Amino acid sequence: MNAPLSLSQTVRALSVEFAARAKAHDLDASFPTENFRDLQASGLLALAAPRALGGKGATLTQLAEVIGIIGEGDPATGLVLIMQYIQHRAMGWEASSWPAPLARKLVQEAVDGVSLINALRVEPDQGSPSRGGLPATIARRTTTGWSLSGHKVYCTGSPVLTWYSVWARTDEDEPRVGNFLVAAGLPGIRIEETWDHLGLRASGSHDILFEAVALDAHAALDLRTPKEWVGYDPGLFGDLAALVGALYTGVARSARNWVVDFLQQRKPSSLGAALSTLPRAQEIIGKIEELLLVNDRLIAGVARDVDAGHGASMVDSGLVKSVTTNNAVEVVQLALSLSSNHGISRRNPLERHLRDVLCGRIHTPQDDAVHIAAGRRALGV
Repeated sequence: MNAPLSLSQTVRALSVEFAARAKAHDLDASFPTENFRDLQASGLLALAAPRALGGKGATLTQLAEVIGIIGEGDPATGLVLIMQYIQHRAMGWEASSWPAPLARKLVQEAVDGVSLINALRVEPDQGSPSRGGLPATIARRTTTGWSLSGHKVYCTGSPVLTWYSVWARTDEDEPRVGNFLVAAGLPGIRIEETWDHLGLRASGSHDILFEAVALDAHAALDLRTPKEWVGYDPGLFGDLAALVGALYTGVARSARNWVVDFLQQRKPSSLGAALSTLPRAQEIIGKIEELLLVNDRLIAGVARDVDAGHGASMVDSGLVKSVTTNNAVEVVQLALSLSSNHGISRRNPLERHLRDVLCGRIHTPQDDAVHIAAGRRALGV
């Protein structure tokens, strides 16, 4: 009888399958629904949820490993999974606003079937919520609960999401802001297939419109005045730094593996040997190894701190996210410098890795905000 596969073995086997599908989904920007059926069948959709809620209670260290491996195969799938993991982990925080019965319901749905949740925050005119401003999405009081209207963009995973955590403001004289839990498919919800980006084309990050969507009174998970939202949760920022860094490091590692194989196999007649014998190639691959090592150590350090209960400061987490995503971009660009026309041919995956890895710079927090925060801390202003 064969021994059961370890977590990393299971995820690596899935990643190989996802990689085989990634090119086709990238070409036509189709959503890899089959990947999420495979993830659910392997018990990975509820991996991050606390055991007390019916999940597997994985550590951030374990989750970062999973996301990194998935990122090697298909980072669009990995990005959707990050959003699921962050929402599930938040359900178990000490200051969580999630009612325990509701949290258990959502986790159980992810155990039993393909059920995913994501936070919908960004709007066409607002930009990133991390830079301030009240959302234009409005929740109006009704006799039975709430009526939600608004327009959200970059809703990653929209074709497969079962639940939305929608960032909105109330219509009260003194508006409160917070998250409303909305079931996908309710009357008044419409997905507009607007996602047509250079990278992560298979992530299904379409627009979602809400037109007087009726919600019950318990849909409001956490409402506060705008001033009460000032600050941060170290758990959230640490999670984002580790998981987003791991995702794009996975893309970079996939680029590294491709170019190493290319250099070993490519034997120009003018050289009479493999390109891997050239000192220039060896030097650049050595630089790639350095960048990947730095990323691995930084991600492991943040995850270890969070797992030990120490948290991670907003500034430090932001710096780790910035360094790891920019290092990942540099890895792919270095791989491209060694592969000439082969690297930008659509026959090969390297050009897709370049398009995907560039998306790492877009995720909150962006580099300028990270560096300003770090500069202010250092200068004491």
